[in-house]
Amino acid sequence: MQPDGLVDGLGTDAPGNSYKEPTMDQLERELPVVMDGQIPLGDLLSRITQAIYAELAELAETMPNMSDSARKRILADWVVKTKKQAVKLYAVVKWSRDAETVQKCMNITAFLMTQNHQFEGALEALKPPADGRVYFAVPKLFEASLCLRGAQKDDGWFFVHVEFLINIGGDLAGLQDFPRIPAGMMKRHITDEADARLAFYLTIPDDHQNNLEQNARNAKPQLPSGIVDAPLVRVYNFLQSTVSDSFFGGTKVAIIGMGGLLNCGNEPESQNFDCMLLDVRRQQPPPHRQNRVKLPLLGGTVTISIVDSPGSSQAGPGPARSPTKRVFARLQRKAKLGEGLPSDEVEGLKLQVHWEPTKGALGVIVSSTMPDHILHVDADNLDFESLLRAVIARHAFTVLEIFQSQLQNGLTRTVFSPSGVVTLVKDGSHSVFFFSFCAEITSESVYALRVHLCADEVVIMTIDSRTGRLNLRDTGDLAAAGRGPRFTAFSEQLNENPQLLFPALMRLRLMTITDLAEQKADYLGLQSFRRRNFQPDELLKLGPSTRGTLYLQLSHFPNHYLVLVITDDRFRYALITTRVMTESMYAHMVMEDIAWLDFDRIHGEEVVITSHTGRSDSHSSEPNGMRSASSGFDLETPVLRELYSYCCARVAFMNVERQFKLRGIPFTHVNPSSGAPVTVELAHIQSSLARSVPALCVQSQDILSGAPAAEAAMPNIRVIPLNWWSEKNAQVVTSVKLKYVQQPMGKTAGTTAVIRPSKRIIYDTTQAVVSFLSENVNTCVDEFLEEWARVSKMVVIAREVAQMAKESIWDDVCLLSFDLQTVEFAYAQDYTVSISCQDQLSPIGGNFDLRFSRRTSGDKNQDLFNPHDDAEPFLRNILRHGHGRLAPSLHRLVTLLRETLPIVTVLEDVRQQSDSLRQSVDTFAKAAGWYRLLYSNLMYALDFRLMNDQRVAILDASYSVFDPASSKSPIKTSEEAVMSLKPIPKFSEIVANVVKSAVLSGSVQPGTVALMDVGIICDAVAVSVLGKLLHENVVIFNS
Repeated sequence: MQPDGLVDGLGTDAPGNSYKEPTMDQLERELPVVMDGQIPLGDLLSRITQAIYAELAELAETMPNMSDSARKRILADWVVKTKKQAVKLYAVVKWSRDAETVQKCMNITAFLMTQNHQFEGALEALKPPADGRVYFAVPKLFEASLCLRGAQKDDGWFFVHVEFLINIGGDLAGLQDFPRIPAGMMKRHITDEADARLAFYLTIPDDHQNNLEQNARNAKPQLPSGIVDAPLVRVYNFLQSTVSDSFFGGTKVAIIGMGGLLNCGNEPESQNFDCMLLDVRRQQPPPHRQNRVKLPLLGGTVTISIVDSPGSSQAGPGPARSPTKRVFARLQRKAKLGEGLPSDEVEGLKLQVHWEPTKGALGVIVSSTMPDHILHVDADNLDFESLLRAVIARHAFTVLEIFQSQLQNGLTRTVFSPSGVVTLVKDGSHSVFFFSFCAEITSESVYALRVHLCADEVVIMTIDSRTGRLNLRDTGDLAAAGRGPRFTAFSEQLNENPQLLFPALMRLRLMTITDLAEQKADYLGLQSFRRRNFQPDELLKLGPSTRGTLYLQLSHFPNHYLVLVITDDRFRYALITTRVMTESMYAHMVMEDIAWLDFDRIHGEEVVITSHTGRSDSHSSEPNGMRSASSGFDLETPVLRELYSYCCARVAFMNVERQFKLRGIPFTHVNPSSGAPVTVELAHIQSSLARSVPALCVQSQDILSGAPAAEAAMPNIRVIPLNWWSEKNAQVVTSVKLKYVQQPMGKTAGTTAVIRPSKRIIYDTTQAVVSFLSENVNTCVDEFLEEWARVSKMVVIAREVAQMAKESIWDDVCLLSFDLQTVEFAYAQDYTVSISCQDQLSPIGGNFDLRFSRRTSGDKNQDLFNPHDDAEPFLRNILRHGHGRLAPSLHRLVTLLRETLPIVTVLEDVRQQSDSLRQSVDTFAKAAGWYRLLYSNLMYALDFRLMNDQRVAILDASYSVFDPASSKSPIKTSEEAVMSLKPIPKFSEIVANVVKSAVLSGSVQPGTVALMDVGIICDAVAVSVLGKLLHENVVIFNS
């Protein structure tokens, strides 16, 4: 049989070439490869590593609930067990150094065992050669021996033995069923058929004709004239076909291990052998999936045919030969037969292989074209197993190529078309482990489809050469050990319907990306959700390019989420504001606002926020720099942390901006720290994005419109949220630079340049900047306006008091203390008042708190009580009712305090004198300028009323200045008598005597006192004299 598969018995080449010693590598390649009972070293390492990782993950979940001693004991046991495994693994790796030598030894042992088996078979078939035996040898085909039936010229030949000079590759375990030298029944069949062909034209002797009917039935055909019997040609043709049949038998040996997966057999009435491969035995699908796509169970058919290859009609009879061999054959025929013709022509048989794939197998249509070198049959190595494996490998490669093309050019091209995302790689190099030693082998080149999902996550898709099933496996990090069931489920779906490959890969890719992002969020301790209760219409707001989402809820702002929007090629980052529709049955959520974030610009301190509440698409105003920042889906933990922190800051700003919008206050974004150096302290206490987050700037004329002392603020007011990068509650600082202000002074002002008069106010005296701290972002504007109203009023009061002292209106008025929260000043002599305020934004105008006292002079016995303290409820209303006109109200208060000071001092003296004499009297304020002296019997009282022009009226309290007539009318009932004051007896006489004595003594100047029936009117300076005298005389006259 020639190398091209043509069997030729007449034109064989004699081995006349010089012999060349084969190299050692060639000899080693001739050895069979034995891999019985071996385990891949890579699988061993992967299993041990994943087992250790799984045990660690389980310990991390269960140990926090154990006691300390139990954790230590379990951890120690685990370390000991793992160490033993590592030592064993180390020993195995050490042993693998001799793997190559051991592998060669096993291959040589298998070769020697095969040779020994062949030798034993030859010994059984050999017989002593008989006289007259001739040998008929065809190189690379067979060697047969024949012997004459007798010594006569017409005696024919009979068949003795045959040895097939062919090599059947593949598994050598079944060669005993198809030996090179036939024996037993096989030899008997060949001998009978060969003898029949040799004696086809043989004349039967007369002594053998015992029965005429039998002779007629066994009559031999007669040769025509000029035709010469050619028995060797008939034997050659027979043995040549027998070699092909042996090859068919060898195919059955090759498929013994695949009996349930291949359908093989000879076609009736033909010399064809069909092998239908990839007969996938699928499991019966569940009942709810019975109507799925019906796929053919066969991947294709390999047909091996014995065909005749005759020469052309011009070349004459016989097989196809080269011109040289054809001329040589003619010369031999003419020399041997002369002008005669042979009874039989040599048949040019050869093996032809045809591959026909089944349409629709594995969901694709594959071309039947197969490279010639794969379908070629080597005449010196009839290896059906290798042929079958090559066809399967090539078919699988073609299917994977189609999958690759469809992924890169189909509907999924936006995801899988970039270079390196979907590639065909060889999957044939394995490290194997067997028993106690290792070896490195390289198997056939099996291709796999490598699909890069994201980051370091890669999925490998292969086609099982035995079953034709699609298999998916993960090659990502160690955490993939828990994703095995997912890949198994995907593989089952693909084998039921391979057309689901593309949506399955997209879904697997989406799940992997979401898993990685969720893992990063869990590491940072962030609350994440894969889904929220949004209706489909709401999800469209994220744009048509959205493939998946991961919602990260902001801890301090539960209605806001950082959304990782998964598109075909990258992450998009959105900050959404949500609201629960309480009126809906299922409490659906809606997206009230969406802000798209550009991490590159955020990190580069050039922040641009694009906000909208409508639908978004791939051509939105999102900057192009996002692609380089996120590097597709390679989301790093610091990136996610900074995005989350920025969202917290952004929500804080949104809440502040909303408050400005509700009040109609315009604002702008500024970056006050741009270009400023970063100190080491700031680098450790704040986020790296703190310098990138903008501040809000409002105009003082807008936010302080209508507030007191608005003119004291510089035009720009800065609003900055704080602590959005930490676990603390977010705060807001509003800074106002003052144009002019009375510098803090007094004991509460402190000695440093920065003072903090309250928890919410910080004042930098060197920069004249007041910072208002709000603990609640949602009410920061109200709190600022309230604090500013308080501070501004204190500023006005301090400024007006200082102005009073400078203008010398009252020499004894001076500012004692000022710290933006309280103002303390002396309004007369050593009498002081401390003013503070609160609730200045209330509808009723807020409250002022007045604390009266006296300055100490160093005397330990000094009485610090200020009698104005009794009138504090009435005096505070002067400032309260002067809302919007605080400066005039303050002047009125100071004037009133100074003018009523003689009244309260004389009443305090009377009270102290009465206490010393054990006389029970009571003094109290009826109004800011109205004081009463009530006697112990509760029947009589004196009223001291402040009048215009610093005059004071001292009246009988039973007299009403508002209704004089009612004071003279008689009392009608006993109840009225009990509840009403009585006129002081002889009060007119008492008044006259007091005024007369005061004038005569010179204590009161004539003309400064006016007498009435119910009292007197005098200057304020005379109250101290007349008030005491009236009190003493009333006590004397009524005692």
